[in-house]
Amino acid sequence: MLRAARLACAVAAGASLLCACAAAGLAPTASPAPATGRTETLAAAAPGFSSLAASLGTSVVDISTLRIGREESDEDIELEIAPEHDFADRLAWPLPASARISQIRDLASGLIIDSDGLILTSAHVVNNIDEAQVQLDDGRRFTARVVGIDRRTDVGLLKIDATALPVAVIGDPSTLRAGDWVAAIGAPFGFHGSVTAGVVSTIGRVMGGAGEIPFIQTDVAINPGSSGSPLFNSRGEVVGINSMIYSGSGGYMGLSFAVPIDLAMRIAGELRAHGTVRRAWLGAEFQEVTPALAQSFGLPAAAGALVVRVEAASPAEAAGLAQGDAVLALDDEPLAHFIDLPQQIAQRPPGSRMRLDVWRHGAAQVLQATLAAQPAPAGASFKTAAPEWNDGLGLSLGDLSPAQRMQLQIDSGLMVRESVGLARSEGIGVGDVIVALNTTKLLRTEDFRQGLARAAPGSTVALLVLRDRRLAYVAVHVPASRRSRP
Repeated sequence: MLRAARLACAVAAGASLLCACAAAGLAPTASPAPATGRTETLAAAAPGFSSLAASLGTSVVDISTLRIGREESDEDIELEIAPEHDFADRLAWPLPASARISQIRDLASGLIIDSDGLILTSAHVVNNIDEAQVQLDDGRRFTARVVGIDRRTDVGLLKIDATALPVAVIGDPSTLRAGDWVAAIGAPFGFHGSVTAGVVSTIGRVMGGAGEIPFIQTDVAINPGSSGSPLFNSRGEVVGINSMIYSGSGGYMGLSFAVPIDLAMRIAGELRAHGTVRRAWLGAEFQEVTPALAQSFGLPAAAGALVVRVEAASPAEAAGLAQGDAVLALDDEPLAHFIDLPQQIAQRPPGSRMRLDVWRHGAAQVLQATLAAQPAPAGASFKTAAPEWNDGLGLSLGDLSPAQRMQLQIDSGLMVRESVGLARSEGIGVGDVIVALNTTKLLRTEDFRQGLARAAPGSTVALLVLRDRRLAYVAVHVPASRRSRP
């Protein structure tokens, strides 16, 4: 069955590499012009993106994320005493099949929208992650902080500590027409800077289950790893953020969908200012009025928005809106299509008053509604990348959430996000958890900083490390001089 599929690319050990090789020319080869001049017309209409790709690519970034989880059976597993071997041997034993700690790494793309490090991407890329790393076109890598996400429009905003970054030029998606040439630059399957091109199939495509997003549908080749990549027009302006494909296999099948950039930028502005999107809420659901439905309800024409549900204690209920009503106009502006109503509501602030022209039981009525603030859905939260601290031992550490500690069955611990130098030479790696320093349990990075500060320069500290549910102490030499950063 065909399905809409998000595009973040999960990378698993031993997974086969999928490569798609294609040869496509945007302009036809020169040939004698027929009398009609049709070839010259097509050649003139088909742009070449080579002159734009190099400059556009500098504002596109690669994103890699980490989600840490654990799966276990109902059976409690007794840990064996660690044998007397070196640290790596003790903690690298195979994990029992009934208790697995998983580290899911995803690949995606993003777009620099502010020179001080703001990056626009897809919400499904950075929702509920433990870590995000951003790689710029020049090869530099940064740990990113999640500023906010909006799952309703699939827009996410990241921040990295960088300045003077190249910023993309934002275009106007309302100027797009079916048949216009567009191109995408992203990292499908992790291949940095991949350029694909095609045409706009249609604009304002509304997908079931995707809310009120008026997607830009194209035939640009988009694959896993391209989530959050920009869609450019032939002038090099960003007109969309690639979000979904329609696929029966999880791979590209000729249908790609991008969130219009004006909508994405408006949402990004809300996330930047408030960390969330403050939406107006009416509390009703609508569907299209077909000719058959118009006849059934005695409507004069197949237009407007048919009410299919009214939520209890909502502004819609307070206004008197009822199931089976047809909203024909908003503030005296006729609604040509049902999606126009939720889109216009989404653009208004809470507290706005609306006049609704409604058709009910064969007669016209006028209702007044006052929009409220959108209630937060249950479980609508996201994890931000944990605060980090570099200790001088070569460790970059982040706090664990209570849920992660519960998954790992520990009451303390700090996640190793980077390990180099002394720590790495002792076998400590990314993804390990440091549970204690000597006998001091570590609940926050500040606990580790204070404990290490009490250690005399040139001494040795014992770090209790958890890997694959195995615990072992690791002795690490404290350098005579060390520096730290918040």
